[in-house]
Amino acid sequence: MDMRQLRHFATVARTLHFGHAAEQLGMTQPPLSQSIMTLERELGAPLFVRTRRSVALTPFGREWLVHVRGLIERMDALPGIARRLRDGSGGRIEISFVSTADYNILPDLVRRYASLFPDVEISLTEATSDVQIARLLAGEGHVGLVIPPPNAALPRPLSYVPLVTEPLVAAVPESWIAGGRLTLSGDRLAPEAVVGAPLILFPRQSAPAFHDLVTGYYAAHGGQARIAQEAIQMQTIISLVSAGMGIALVPASLRNLARNGVAYVELGGSAPVLETGITWRTGDTTATIAHFVGVARAVSGRTA
Repeated sequence: MDMRQLRHFATVARTLHFGHAAEQLGMTQPPLSQSIMTLERELGAPLFVRTRRSVALTPFGREWLVHVRGLIERMDALPGIARRLRDGSGGRIEISFVSTADYNILPDLVRRYASLFPDVEISLTEATSDVQIARLLAGEGHVGLVIPPPNAALPRPLSYVPLVTEPLVAAVPESWIAGGRLTLSGDRLAPEAVVGAPLILFPRQSAPAFHDLVTGYYAAHGGQARIAQEAIQMQTIISLVSAGMGIALVPASLRNLARNGVAYVELGGSAPVLETGITWRTGDTTATIAHFVGVARAVSGRTA
């Protein structure tokens, strides 16, 4: 059984006339009749009831025709599917992202990409940078929005483009300001106030660059971070701040995450700057990935 025979059967079933079917198929009637008889022998059941005046589908033939037409339709669709996969206008892209990206570049990036390539299925997964990098190296997923390791030293099999840089601000319990536990200098939180407060922070393994930026700010102002609690999701960190367990140094875009009992305050001194970028396997030349990276560059304003 092959696709040629299945097309022969479907054409005869549509026309219910061997002569007309042969003409549409560009062949003569005898080999068409032979093809149908060979198919019937292989199936072990007749597909048509033939008389000198008419051709009709058997009950078995009618039921089998539904499946044959579905297969032919899927086969006929394969060239178009291949074309869309080749040019990146179809298929699927798996995107992982750090929680901070959800408050800066991710929404605009996904919105823009989806508007340009509406037939591409987008899968989004939140994960820390270390998990994303490990998955990409293992051949899983397609692209990641990560906070790169110090000096953007990603493993050689991965490519990386910086997308967003933003200063850190302090997320602090509003009650600490109202109660005088933290005193603002103008509209900023003085470095000595930061150094003296318990800190809520990512584990270093999950985001070493982020961790080192924060602890580096403490060291630069003569102190050492007193970590009260660690958490890997930014929403959890802000919730812990709201509960009064400590302060957190977070990207300025986290102001988009409003939470009762939390105030976002600029840092005194030279505020650390956090970078977020996109990474993917260098050898993966899939068009969907190339388009997504191109859109990411455009959204971030980085065209080279």
